[in-house]
Amino acid sequence: MYYELAASTWGAEEIAALHRVIDSGMFTMGENVRRFEEAFAARFGKRHAVMVNSGSSANLVGVAALSFKQHKPLQRGDEIIVPAISWSTTFHPLQQYGLKLRFVDVDLQTLNIDVSQLEAALTPQTRAVMAVSILGNPAELPTLRAFCDKHGLYLFEDNCESMDAKVDGRYTGTFGDINTFSFFFSHHISTMEGGMILTDDDELFALCRAIRNHGWTRDQPPGSPLYEKRDDDFFEAYRFIVPGYNVRPLELSGAVGLEQLNKLDDFTAARRANARHFQALFANDPRFIIQRENGESSWFSFTLILNPAMDLDRRHVMRSMKDADIGFRIITGGNFLRHDAIKYYDYDCVGEIINANTAHDRGFFVGNHPFDLRDRIDTLQRVLDTATR
Repeated sequence: MYYELAASTWGAEEIAALHRVIDSGMFTMGENVRRFEEAFAARFGKRHAVMVNSGSSANLVGVAALSFKQHKPLQRGDEIIVPAISWSTTFHPLQQYGLKLRFVDVDLQTLNIDVSQLEAALTPQTRAVMAVSILGNPAELPTLRAFCDKHGLYLFEDNCESMDAKVDGRYTGTFGDINTFSFFFSHHISTMEGGMILTDDDELFALCRAIRNHGWTRDQPPGSPLYEKRDDDFFEAYRFIVPGYNVRPLELSGAVGLEQLNKLDDFTAARRANARHFQALFANDPRFIIQRENGESSWFSFTLILNPAMDLDRRHVMRSMKDADIGFRIITGGNFLRHDAIKYYDYDCVGEIINANTAHDRGFFVGNHPFDLRDRIDTLQRVLDTATR
């Protein structure tokens, strides 16, 4: 395809890392994963990192950890404030742990949660806010953090689409009590499949390590707050302390992650250079609403929403892009309320959901990659210009 939605970011370094692991004969979670966790935590200035096999698993483990905390655990029936637009596995773990979702509309310009609706969303049953920075663009994380602190709520930051973005000089993925990242093929760095949880909380760290690994005591940090060791080593080796999963990552992914993390600064710089070119072409075109940058976006992709004030046909636009060999897709997962899975949820909405529906019905995104895309972006502009006349 001429303009792909996703492209490989691997080079000789990643292939060599895979060969080193293969030659070692050690494939399950081990030294490479440990080193990647330490490097990732240091890169983003957090005390603890726990690698898992996907960003979706990171969300699942994070929600589980908050549900097994000794004090103020999330409990079935508790309410969580969430944005109407995000990926499905932002929401599924909340449903799976019996939580009620309160959906809030997004800001049409940033595509992130409309923080002006937070107080209206708050009830006596509210226990947490799910913060999502859509496609590289930071949400109003300082506002969300302050709101949670004011009302004694957990802030869960799903940063799977926005690694290396910043707001108020601080990285996204560092504002939450739990913060999650994804290393899927199309994301800012890729380990094939993979995800990470960051936290400064010792108990949450210990819980996440237990939950990713069958719920047992093996792999617990020294001085774990979760249990007291007994004298029976035979039993201790297979002692289960919380309900858990097996969502461990592979050594292959840890080794590749170390190489990719070394390249992240250059990757982000290239994405931002492409974004400046995209903005120059589309920012002042009244036919399109593009994502307004909040802070410093890491530009996962480029979103375009056909101006609802104009009579523009998205189906014709999409046919034109397809004919030009340009990849495109719905913005993240669109308005989650429009998906069949919502019938399984306990939820309600805070006011009308208008902007998320506009993005769902009139929007799309095209890819951004960590190399020069100016020629592709120029072609995109010509195709869209013709298709919307």
